[in-house]
Amino acid sequence: MLKTIFFRSFFCLGIWFFCSTPSQAQAVITEKTAPGKLSKQYAEALSHYRQQKFSEAIVHLDKLIKSKPTFIDAWLLRGATQFDQRNFEAAEANYEQALVLDASYFPGALYELGRAEQLQMKYEEAAAHFAQYLNTENLKAGKRRDAERELANARFSAEAMRNPYSFTPQPLGDSINTAGPEYLPSLTADAENLIYTANVANSEDFYLSHRVNGKWSKGVPLVAINTPRNEAAQCISADGRTLVFTADYGRDGLGGFDLYIAEVRQRQWGKPLNLGAPVNTAGWESQPSLSADGRTLIFASDRPGGQGGRDLWITRRSPEGKWSTPLNMGPGINTTGHEQAPFLHADGQTLYFMSDGHPGMGQADLYLTRLDSAGQWQSPQNLGYPINTPEEEGALVVTTNGTTAYFTRRVGVPSVSDWRPNLDIFYFEMPQALRPQAVTYVKAIIKDNDTGRRLQAQVEITDVSKGKSFVNATTDLDGEFLFCLPGGTNYALNVSKTDYLFHSEYFALAEYGTDLSKPFVLEIKLSPIPDPNVISSKLPNNQPVILRNIFFDSGAATLRSESTPELERLKLLLLGHPALRIRIQGHTDNVGTAGDNLTLSEKRAKAVFDYLIKNGISADRLSFAGFGESQPIDSNDTDEGRRNNRRTEFVLVR
Repeated sequence: MLKTIFFRSFFCLGIWFFCSTPSQAQAVITEKTAPGKLSKQYAEALSHYRQQKFSEAIVHLDKLIKSKPTFIDAWLLRGATQFDQRNFEAAEANYEQALVLDASYFPGALYELGRAEQLQMKYEEAAAHFAQYLNTENLKAGKRRDAERELANARFSAEAMRNPYSFTPQPLGDSINTAGPEYLPSLTADAENLIYTANVANSEDFYLSHRVNGKWSKGVPLVAINTPRNEAAQCISADGRTLVFTADYGRDGLGGFDLYIAEVRQRQWGKPLNLGAPVNTAGWESQPSLSADGRTLIFASDRPGGQGGRDLWITRRSPEGKWSTPLNMGPGINTTGHEQAPFLHADGQTLYFMSDGHPGMGQADLYLTRLDSAGQWQSPQNLGYPINTPEEEGALVVTTNGTTAYFTRRVGVPSVSDWRPNLDIFYFEMPQALRPQAVTYVKAIIKDNDTGRRLQAQVEITDVSKGKSFVNATTDLDGEFLFCLPGGTNYALNVSKTDYLFHSEYFALAEYGTDLSKPFVLEIKLSPIPDPNVISSKLPNNQPVILRNIFFDSGAATLRSESTPELERLKLLLLGHPALRIRIQGHTDNVGTAGDNLTLSEKRAKAVFDYLIKNGISADRLSFAGFGESQPIDSNDTDEGRRNNRRTEFVLVR
């Protein structure tokens, strides 16, 4: 019989093809059913079958069946041949005829019949035949395990078809998809950059496309990374500056296929580096997924210590940039089968992956698992029908906002002489129940306020509710950054650079609920701190610095504890520049009377004034003033506008 397939790739980089597993029917020859001439004719048919000359095998089998309709072996082999030609309806009929002739002759026909029915989505019938097969006496453990798995699949599939999801996948179009295979899409968080793998002239390379006016541009080779060898199975970081991928670079690697990382520096891709031990081993490592913060990497590997075939493993990067020893993600996710193609969403809590070991629609399906409140991965959930089908479903990625998924789909049916089907990239609207937690992002360019020159700066994002740093990074020289912000909490952003006044922002995501469709796209201008020698004569571009992370209770002037990080930054700025003098200014929205608002704004400014004095800043460097509702910077007709108008700020004074 043919070898069992099929977790293969072009050049074994881990990209699977969507082909049914060949029939396992063990057609035999006996003197009782195949005497003399029949035995020779059957042997010729079997030889053709083993050589994948299926049409020739059918010709011989038809002659045999015509001359001896009760020849069970011919019916069994004809069923196997039709199955491997993907003519599942004909295979079903052949196996049924063999069972009619003698149900006890080859009980395995029940299993093969169930598989043929399963691939026609006749799940109730398939379940009945798998259950009947399991009643076979003296069934070997391996065959019983396979049948139990298929029975679970058939029962699950029948239920899934009774409760289908809305699913209308659309191809990305001819700017991406060609007559050759394109697969494994990966997106930046802003969904403006697409990197995918394409097989051109039997060579796997990366291609890059940009979204322009809502449409994808023509994919072009990523020449900075591609080599004459094969690169594939990649993921791109949220900000588009890090690429982790799979390659076999010979002596440079630890095993046949290793994980490599390449990073953008000064707008150019650097040389890919092998992640090395302990991430890579002498085994097979592939299909990486990098978390939005760049600290966690999940990948597939067949290294020792797993649950079965290919498993999902997880490693984390330390602040010093070293990756920890990978941990197997455990039997809750991994099975004795194959788990592959992980995709960790930007929410950091939802993992999509491919498996043939969990109950599904028949072959490899797509699943998701979520982290619970205790930090444990929950039992995987099948994505259901018709996202999953009797065929194998490949890698899937989901946009940051969770509304759209991209995946690889077979186009047409491969011929038996060419196991490589054409693959294209499709997208579809993700059903609500299968979406990850809502996530948005902040994307910014940092510039010098006076010259417009881009600045390299320090960026810190704090989870306000937890009081913990969420991001702490230095931008590249181009001053650009992009960070994902999961919904449900509020974040404080601080951008700072030596000899510049800092900039702060506040992202109230807990107040927006799940509607995070609008990302935060900013141009941040940092004002240079004036030379002490000229402060007394002029203050160029003396614009107010809004302290967006100073918080008060509604209608009150008592500083909340969440204000401390911002207050400390202001204190350190003043301590580091003894010549600076500032005026603290308070503002309100227009809710309430003008007189009350004026009083409240002055009290709030004084609260900041008092904090600084209490923490070592001389009073003669400080002053304060309240302006009430008289200087709005936004509309008072919306909640967001009023929130922007309720602000504390400072300006430099001589």
